[in-house]
Amino acid sequence: MPSGSERSSNSTPLFEVEVKEGMESDDEIRGVPEMAGEATGKKTAADPAAGPDRVQPSASRANKRGRSPADKENKRLKRLLRNRVSAQQARERKKAYLIELEGRVKDLEKNNSELEERLSTLQNENQMLRQILKNTTAGMQEGKK
Repeated sequence: MPSGSERSSNSTPLFEVEVKEGMESDDEIRGVPEMAGEATGKKTAADPAAGPDRVQPSASRANKRGRSPADKENKRLKRLLRNRVSAQQARERKKAYLIELEGRVKDLEKNNSELEERLSTLQNENQMLRQILKNTTAGMQEGKK
């Protein structure tokens, strides 16, 4: 749309473009997003130079959508920050989980070695008892003869 100084003397624009929700104007596409607190220099509905019955399209669209480019940028930055914090928390949870698993592995390996040692001891004891039983039964049978 032509700016206020480029408009013809009559107050009707040369052409009118229907702006659909979610579409960006050429000004928005070419412009650099504003940061909060910066002056834009654009005329708004509250600006008397804009005319009593004129409202700039970007101002009305910002109100319709509920967000200005600065708000969008702030929202994007907040989302990025939340994402970074969430990713850091996930890394910390993963690290704590791995430390816990490593501790469990050490405990289970220790328990396993103790059980293997006990198994070996019991197998040796069983083998000795079988040998004693075999010798005892063999001696009894010789005594009967």
